[in-house]
Amino acid sequence: MTARPYNFSAGPAAMPAEVLEIAAGEMLDWHGTGMSVMEMSHRGKAFGEIIARAEADLRSLLAIPAHFKVLFMQGGGLGENAIVPLNLSRGGAVDFVISGSWSQKSHKEAGRYAQARIAASNADTKHTTLPAPASWAIGDDAQYVHLCSNETIHGVEFHELPDLKALGSEAPLVIDFSSHVASRPVDWSRVGLAFGGAQKNLGPAGLTLVVVREDLLGHALPICPSAFNYQTVADNGSMYNTPPTYAIYLAGLTFQWLQRQGGIAEMERRNIAKAALLYDFIDRSAFYENRVAPEARSRMNIPFFLKDESRNEAFLAGAQARGLLQLKGHKSVGGMRASIYNAMPIEGVRALVDYMQQFEKEMA
Repeated sequence: MTARPYNFSAGPAAMPAEVLEIAAGEMLDWHGTGMSVMEMSHRGKAFGEIIARAEADLRSLLAIPAHFKVLFMQGGGLGENAIVPLNLSRGGAVDFVISGSWSQKSHKEAGRYAQARIAASNADTKHTTLPAPASWAIGDDAQYVHLCSNETIHGVEFHELPDLKALGSEAPLVIDFSSHVASRPVDWSRVGLAFGGAQKNLGPAGLTLVVVREDLLGHALPICPSAFNYQTVADNGSMYNTPPTYAIYLAGLTFQWLQRQGGIAEMERRNIAKAALLYDFIDRSAFYENRVAPEARSRMNIPFFLKDESRNEAFLAGAQARGLLQLKGHKSVGGMRASIYNAMPIEGVRALVDYMQQFEKEMA
């Protein structure tokens, strides 16, 4: 197999080549069934084995406690921005920590179904810092507190989840962990519900993962569609409606790949090393800059800027020629962005740093 380019897309993102090769080999015939996974009934024994192993492997990888339900759903993170308040708000007040574009969207959408309030925000620093938990204004009547623990666009990450009980709140913490799931451990003692689209660290677009504490089930608003009612989805083993079968299969292969790499602890070690390599180079350079406060920097999504932005197009063209793909920053922020999820090897980050160094010398 020829060397593949390094894909720095924020999502849908690169998947492990090994996973894609296994899927390609099983495309026409999964384990002697004579069927592609795309063709088999979600009610049949073969797919039952696939989804059961996927859940078991995910529970093992993320150390998910038994009193949490794992739901395989659809609709992506944006869909969950509505589905969470439909299930957990009880029509009351919910508090949001604004840390970037995705938490802003979550707050806005929740306002359609509940009283959505802002408990804290980093808007005054243009989403380059993180509001300290001790400063959050959480209401006593909050049904839950929403946190996007990694913002893909602005490149900020909460490396430690807040302890709401220590802050005097009994509200469950809801985290959108779409862009850092499986890159580091999760402290489930501090979480009521976690959700994330699979298309960054777990597999292809189309699958949404929800991990929800059992006591939070059964409180959906009457207007909640049956297929989005967490209790209904849980009671039916994620098969109340036809699930995204092929996406679940590919995610399951990714879970197995993660196990072979050494699990979440090893992935966290690699991710720390990859991020440090790129941030250290940027910080030493007079040609590039990252504007996020060091303590708030994401390990997954690293935005950076050329100090002379008239050279942006030349930079991107040169990167493309070198097989360094999808480095253009989000249109709302500009600049560049390197997303270095689990599937990105450190060799890809080294190749990016080498190119950035060469480009800087050529432009001097």
